[in-house]
Amino acid sequence: MPPPYTAFFYGTLMHPRILTKVIHNGGGHLEICPAVLLDHTRHRVKNAEYPGVVPYERGRQLFSRDLEQEERSVRGTLVRGLTLTDIGHLDIFEGDEYERLPVSVQPLAAFNELSTGSSSADSLIPQHATPLPPVQELPEAIDAHTYIFQDLRFLEPTLWSWDEFVKKNAWKWYGGVPEAEAASPIIIGEDVGDDAGIPEVERRRAAMIAGTALAAA
Repeated sequence: MPPPYTAFFYGTLMHPRILTKVIHNGGGHLEICPAVLLDHTRHRVKNAEYPGVVPYERGRQLFSRDLEQEERSVRGTLVRGLTLTDIGHLDIFEGDEYERLPVSVQPLAAFNELSTGSSSADSLIPQHATPLPPVQELPEAIDAHTYIFQDLRFLEPTLWSWDEFVKKNAWKWYGGVPEAEAASPIIIGEDVGDDAGIPEVERRRAAMIAGTALAAA
């Protein structure tokens, strides 16, 4: 049996309900913590709600100035315990826009279980980020994989906002309701009604599978 994987997520998959929908299970075998990937930039993808991350030496080509350390420090979540099956689902979800590559990531807090028994996922959704401590004061880096965006031409010279995604768009990806209409706590793994429509996760997975089938034909 292959050893478990550790991955750094910096976009839609930072949301626990989206992550568990993508890997087709409740994530009870996973541990999660906030983390930061240094010397990378997280951009808006053109005509999309999700971001793409690239190393800073590539991303800086999109800006007319050098970025400050905070701007080229990508906040995200570090998830450990992922199985080979989990990784397979993630690779399909990310598609050929991204390449899964090894990185070194600094954790910003202790790991917690991603428990399906939690009454609310609010505590697992990263909140508005506070300023980073000096780089030399960050904890020792942990080896992980992350998905690096491949084609710089499809990235905007604008840094992607996690806070904006959670407020406006996250619900569409897991099949929920807009934040302003949510009347009850989010339960990880709970079913949503048919009237919520097809979650964006399902649309993206179907498109990736269809593209793979066409390429193999």
